[in-house]
Amino acid sequence: MGELNFQNVFDKVRKDSVMVHCITNYVTINDVANIILAMGASPIMADDPIEVCEITGISDCLVINMGTLKQNIVRSMLLAGKKANESGHPIVFDPVGVGASKFRKDTAIKLLDEVHFSVIRGNISEIKTLYEWSENSYGVDAKKDDIITEDNQKKVIRMAKELAVKTKAVIVITGETDLVTDGETVYFIKNGVPEMARITGCGCMLDGVIAGFIGANQGNILEATVTAVSVMGICGEYARENAKGTGTLKVHLIDAMSNIDETWMERSNQIESRS
Repeated sequence: MGELNFQNVFDKVRKDSVMVHCITNYVTINDVANIILAMGASPIMADDPIEVCEITGISDCLVINMGTLKQNIVRSMLLAGKKANESGHPIVFDPVGVGASKFRKDTAIKLLDEVHFSVIRGNISEIKTLYEWSENSYGVDAKKDDIITEDNQKKVIRMAKELAVKTKAVIVITGETDLVTDGETVYFIKNGVPEMARITGCGCMLDGVIAGFIGANQGNILEATVTAVSVMGICGEYARENAKGTGTLKVHLIDAMSNIDETWMERSNQIESRS
């Protein structure tokens, strides 16, 4: 891929005002809806099996987040995912805490077997679990020994690329340094601040942002995903500069999302591409 065209990506997001259907974590659902609104898209939070297919059908993209699983929600995820595939709508999958319980692991296996995802986003421990189907995983946070370092970077790149090829999805590993790949090109993104990890839901909010960006840029999922991940990090950097604590950090994060544009993006992104 050549140089990222931020203006083209942003123009489509602002112009199209895509509708993002979210089946997401009820702990963070309000924040997810607000950050989607801030980016210029329209959220709809519907998770009852009775209506999910109908809602997905009128939406432009879908988020499936395993943060707060229940059996009826799993049914909704499968119904909505299949409807989105049938309609040609992109889907973001967040396998939250996939190794924390048998229920979560079995759900992720079923979803990956029956639904094609455009983007799969998780921390390194979650992505590693999907790759290895390991029983020795963790909860919603990454294991300390799973952090991307200079020593294991090549191994992590290989894992992400192979999972991208296997799932035919763009893989996003979020952490101190974010990694995005479609199985060929790899992007490292160094935007963001550690304080974002102290707010419940930054990952869930990122799912919504990615969905909005890819929903408006369905012809270039990789470029839109890389842009979305960097945008979220840049907003976090702004938030830290202006916040007095974690409460106002979230407020300033959403403020930044409502104001960021391609000029700010060009000035502040820390994106490195590799083949």
